[in-house]
Amino acid sequence: MALHPWIYALKVYTHPRVAGMLFLGFSSGLPLLLVLGTLSFWLREAGIDRSTIGHLSWVGLAYGFKWLWAPLVDRVPLPLLTRWLGRRRAWLLLAQVVVVAALLGMANTDPSVSLQPMIYFALAVAFASATQDIALDAYRIEAVTQEKQGAMAATYQAGYRIAMITAGAGVLWIASAVDVTPTAYDFMPWHVAYTVMAACMAVGILATLTINEPELAPNLIATQEAGEVHDALVRRGLQGRTLRVASWMYTAVLSPFMDFIKRFGWQAALILALIAIYRISDVVMGIMSNPFYVDMGYTKDEVAMVSKVYGVVMTIVGAALGGVLTAKMGVMRTLFLGAVLSASTNLLFVWLAGLGHDVSALVFTVSADNLSAGIASSAFVAYLSGLTNSAYSATQYALFSSVMLMLPKFIAGFSGDFVDAYGYADFFTATALLGVPVLLLVWLVNRQEKRNARV
Repeated sequence: MALHPWIYALKVYTHPRVAGMLFLGFSSGLPLLLVLGTLSFWLREAGIDRSTIGHLSWVGLAYGFKWLWAPLVDRVPLPLLTRWLGRRRAWLLLAQVVVVAALLGMANTDPSVSLQPMIYFALAVAFASATQDIALDAYRIEAVTQEKQGAMAATYQAGYRIAMITAGAGVLWIASAVDVTPTAYDFMPWHVAYTVMAACMAVGILATLTINEPELAPNLIATQEAGEVHDALVRRGLQGRTLRVASWMYTAVLSPFMDFIKRFGWQAALILALIAIYRISDVVMGIMSNPFYVDMGYTKDEVAMVSKVYGVVMTIVGAALGGVLTAKMGVMRTLFLGAVLSASTNLLFVWLAGLGHDVSALVFTVSADNLSAGIASSAFVAYLSGLTNSAYSATQYALFSSVMLMLPKFIAGFSGDFVDAYGYADFFTATALLGVPVLLLVWLVNRQEKRNARV
């Protein structure tokens, strides 16, 4: 008996590599909140002002500039590790070990006493985490075919969101359980919580030691291009080490970007514009969400349960739904739906700001916001994956995901200044309006793709 189309679409989640992304997604998602959202809660409780917290969110720009060192991750072997683990796993393990060390540094730094060391350790976590993402994104793209990328993205997002429960609610619960002075700031609960988070990175390390490298066939185009570049440089008189360095720079650094321009032509600018602003509503709003909860009088336990557990579960549901919708409706339609939902649900925070401390309203707002974020994320990751050439998967995906973060993260750095000047309600309204240009760009990119298909 033939399976119902929706049941058939769901079967994609039983693929071993699709299911395996759950653990790797956890490894990727754990550090992010610890240097952004959860850290902002800690800093606000420690008495750090909103403007400083907003500016410190620029630590997240490390994720936006990861394309600068992505060619190294894509091509440079690590001594001993690459021979032992392979190209992708070697870089994953190195990045994960650095994340653990830097998290332990954060755990032993009190921001109310000395903020500067905290910044340095947070930067180290962000840099190592971004490096882990470069290798992991390349693995994800290389591991399965294009038709499974939507489900691969959804499973990755599920593991990612489970990690965010751990790094969000887990930290707050641990800190709350250890805190003997809930009405006043105490460093010790945060020390314990961040030490536990460093230990949780063992999940990612064990997964890296267990997974297999993707069986990627040699890319004949890339191999041929490397040979042509080598011959051209030899004709120009280069030799020895100079020849090797110049050849590597061209094939590893320039070729991935040139390949993207050659494949899409002038449309590359339109695609990059869409990538640059697709998640702008969520990213800009997210920096001030935890300070907002603190200022509205929500306790650690309330925020942990509603925002960091229930909300993340809704994001996982949204991610799974996004994967199914992508397989059923197509990437572009799901992208448009996700953009509409992401922008419009920010207006619920305007309503919440007017109510003050209301747990029921918080549940409703967080549910709607996180469900829409999950749908948008799955569709967007699938879209980015489809843009890459397997010959340059790590570098090109790093470029796309970096472009996605650079402008939103930069604008988000001023979010505390905006709230101080105009208040939370106007801030949340502004973040919703930021999503309007996204709808136009999705429509334009979709129209151009349809035109190309008819040619």
